[in-house]
Amino acid sequence: MIRCVGAVVHDHYGRLLLIRRATEPGRGLWSIPGGRVLPGETDVDAVRRETLEETGLLVEVGPLLGSVQRDAPGAEVYDIHDYSARVRSGILLAGDDAAEARWVTAAEYAQLAIVEGLTEALRGWSALPTDVTGRDPPAAAGDDPPAG
Repeated sequence: MIRCVGAVVHDHYGRLLLIRRATEPGRGLWSIPGGRVLPGETDVDAVRRETLEETGLLVEVGPLLGSVQRDAPGAEVYDIHDYSARVRSGILLAGDDAAEARWVTAAEYAQLAIVEGLTEALRGWSALPTDVTGRDPPAAAGDDPPAG
């Protein structure tokens, strides 16, 4: 099994942080920031590192939301542990193996090509984007002030 982590990050508008994958698996599809846990690395450290590399945002890692398993090349299995996280600082900018990074509303999420199984997992953890009514989100993703 290949241990991986993901960061489920919402802003105070209810939007969800997503990246569009630039590499396989899932090239061109939208997902949450995340990736492999390096040898000797904790899940928390991996969530911080992967989120920073893929989005330019430093996060505070919260509780484990849940785990899923997905097929990997060569008859391997990705063992993915997804954690709640909150932005502490940074400017949203895609990097590493993310072609694009952005905050998405529930309506935007419904229009995106999402990696297999993510929507079901997020729904099961009550973690899909939820638009906060009565508040307009910033015009540009980078305009969103860090939480906290």
